[in-house]
Amino acid sequence: MTFCDGHVIIALWYWYRQMKLMKNPDKKKKKKEMRSEYDFTGGVRGKHHRAMQTGYSITVHQEDGTTVTKEVLPPKGAVIVEPDLRPYFPDSESVNKALRCLIPLLSQRVDI
Repeated sequence: MTFCDGHVIIALWYWYRQMKLMKNPDKKKKKKEMRSEYDFTGGVRGKHHRAMQTGYSITVHQEDGTTVTKEVLPPKGAVIVEPDLRPYFPDSESVNKALRCLIPLLSQRVDI
């Protein structure tokens, strides 16, 4: 395929896409609005956040009557930064830098 052929293929693709949109103009104008049956007026943002940080279990009820439970835990060594500290420590690099500054102040190494 030459460079010119690529432009022809792209032009045909755009033409085909425009023809599809002309046949069904509602697809292009589809709005992303929340449905009226969803009501979150009494909802609390982050209600289960703390519990999810410590781990949770998923129970699947099979059609044959059996259940399968899976425990989901945070990865080993994961550290959760509290919301009030996130502006100061937005990423792992900033957390590690601050902790390295504290190492000389410790009298001994802390093993976990």
